[in-house]
Amino acid sequence: MADKVEPRLPSVMQKTTFSVSGLCCASEAALVHKLLEPLQGIENVSINTVAKTVIVLHDPTQVPASHIVDALNKAKLNANIRELGKVKERKKPWPSLNIIACGMLLIIAMFSYIYQPLIWVALASIAVGIPGMLRRSIAAIRRFVLDINVLMVIATFGAIGLRDYLEGASIVFLFTFAEWLEEMSTDKARTTLESLINSAPRTAVIAETGEVVPVENIRIDTIVSVKAGEQVPVDGVIVSGESSIDESSLTGEFMPVDKQKGSNVWAGTVVLTGFINVAAKAIKDDSAVARMVKVVEDAQNQRSNIEEFIEKFAKYYTPGVLLIAGVIAIVPLALRLHEIHRWLYLSLILVVVACPCALVISTPVAKVCGLSAAAKMGLIIKGGSHLEALAKVKAMAFDKTGTLTEGAFQVVELQNVYPQEDIYHLLYWISSLENLSSHPMAKALVEYARLQGIEPSKEVKDFKIVPGEGISGNVDGRVIEIGNAKLASAKRWLTNSQFDIKEEGITVGYVGMDNRFIGYFCLGDQIREEAADAVNELQKQGIHVTVLTGDSKAAARIIQQQIGENIEVKASLSPEGKMKKIAELRERWGLTAMVGDGINDAPALATSDVGIAMGVAGSAVATETADVALMSNDLRKIPEAVKLARSSLGKVYQNVALSLIVKIIFFALAFGGVASLWAAVVADMGTSLAVIFNSMLLLRPNAKTIKTASETSSQKTSCIGAASSSSAMKDEVRLDLDVLREPLLPKKERAENEGSSSCRKGCCGGTTSEATS
Repeated sequence: MADKVEPRLPSVMQKTTFSVSGLCCASEAALVHKLLEPLQGIENVSINTVAKTVIVLHDPTQVPASHIVDALNKAKLNANIRELGKVKERKKPWPSLNIIACGMLLIIAMFSYIYQPLIWVALASIAVGIPGMLRRSIAAIRRFVLDINVLMVIATFGAIGLRDYLEGASIVFLFTFAEWLEEMSTDKARTTLESLINSAPRTAVIAETGEVVPVENIRIDTIVSVKAGEQVPVDGVIVSGESSIDESSLTGEFMPVDKQKGSNVWAGTVVLTGFINVAAKAIKDDSAVARMVKVVEDAQNQRSNIEEFIEKFAKYYTPGVLLIAGVIAIVPLALRLHEIHRWLYLSLILVVVACPCALVISTPVAKVCGLSAAAKMGLIIKGGSHLEALAKVKAMAFDKTGTLTEGAFQVVELQNVYPQEDIYHLLYWISSLENLSSHPMAKALVEYARLQGIEPSKEVKDFKIVPGEGISGNVDGRVIEIGNAKLASAKRWLTNSQFDIKEEGITVGYVGMDNRFIGYFCLGDQIREEAADAVNELQKQGIHVTVLTGDSKAAARIIQQQIGENIEVKASLSPEGKMKKIAELRERWGLTAMVGDGINDAPALATSDVGIAMGVAGSAVATETADVALMSNDLRKIPEAVKLARSSLGKVYQNVALSLIVKIIFFALAFGGVASLWAAVVADMGTSLAVIFNSMLLLRPNAKTIKTASETSSQKTSCIGAASSSSAMKDEVRLDLDVLREPLLPKKERAENEGSSSCRKGCCGGTTSEATS
């Protein structure tokens, strides 16, 4: 009988990041793919030549990370395992001794024009500077890869063969020195992201003992203390104390935020005043900063469409130019033409020009700088393709609730219409059902119920969400339904004129019990102060702005009045309706972005070309859902993100154009007989440096800011439709809340009170002693 074969357990894939300092250009990138992809257990390899990192998705049981390091180092790529988010060791701010010695010997050799024997010093210069290039080129040739090191070694030995020793020494020194400059420049480009990584402190103070411990040792619910001038070490909730906190390291907002007991705080933010005790709610690797760094580093390793095209072009460009160089070198020899030296020299110049480094890094270096600059602003853009798409967006749709509005609902009216159910029972049914909902209004209703001493029922069964209409469930044996006008119309609750409710700029919820209409509530929500300015800026950028909401047309109309009459508003939309409108916008305008909260708007965000989620500092789900995530709720960040994306794409086009123009000019100069080998090296490496420096301009702080709404408008339309200031709206809300905060009275006593005072607001003729006093 055959032995029983044990079923193989499904493997768990692991993502490992490697620092690969020998990764210079697309040729080495091709070499990495060739080395790793054939290995059993490797599923995906992504490479960032600018950051010099390789991220590998692999099965550690089949191919451990150490084996991957060994495979890379056999090709002399100097690889090692790096923790995601860990800061790379800084390069020394001066060249290596080999480069310095090579340069000094080259200077001495230049005096050969005065004293001829010094020309032999040029060979010493080559011998000192070429070992690193030679090792890397041999490793590349063994793998049948033509990288920049191979091209430069060919050019160097070709110059020696032609007895142009000074040219050969110039090639070696200029190449090695330019490589060092390029490494220093790209290292500087990475500092923005590294400053974000360094924003979180490495130690924390245990509140109970005063002991200082590494942040890695902090566990969930551990209470740490933080005083003024210190950084918050963990993501958590304040359990005691008050403070003003600078959250700019995370959100890009430099205005301090006041925090008190119950407020969320994030690792890396700075306590400016006060003293707080914080209960940890996430370990170090799950903090908002850690998630942000992880997403940005992953994004930097994703290739955009332009990047893929250029890499494909470079794949054929180098062999093509080398073929031309070979023909120029061989044909004159075969035909025994005159000036063989000139033809061979021309072929060597073409070998140098064949290097595609400047062209290949033109896109990734701009992408890395753009993504790093975005992270510094509190924006997570999850890849070069999303950065490119954001730059090309022609239409942008906004959700209303919690996006254009504050999402901090206030109860402005609560009314029972069924005699057998008083207002307190109504509030009990509402809060019990809403307690299971994730909608922003649910929290306001539940909190308001608790203010009245009403605790939601825990015996809720058959809870259901009806997309675009509302929610339903069984509470204490009663079927409760809460929804919008669409649900109320379907249930025929609004046929009686006495229940006709005006929805002028407020959110109205209709409540039914056992299929009977028993009451309604009205919630007010304020437009964000900066909404109008952000929308206006987007329109200046040529973007068509649309608001998509599930609220009534009247509520949507109020939004339009407050933000701008020239925006398009689509009301009474279900989630499916929002997805359909996104498709219509794309067909009409082109690339379309959707702005929402990242959770409730997930379907619409997924349908759009660019999904933008707001205020995701504390939400891992929202960070994963969106293509672009704003760590704060500042709508002005959105036009800033578009501007940054367009600048990044502009840098890509500039870099590509510069690289191609320099190549074309040198082709012309080479065939015209006025180019030299050392000039070709300077042009090639100089173009690479120019591309890097041009891209680094994206990292400069932008002094221009969008004016706040308070600077441009002092009047607002209230959320309940009347033209009044925001403070007036709050006063009216407070009056309504005062009515609802009456103590719970017996039915009989309450009926007597209601009989003598039918209205507490003094708006319909009824008066009371309080109303007239």
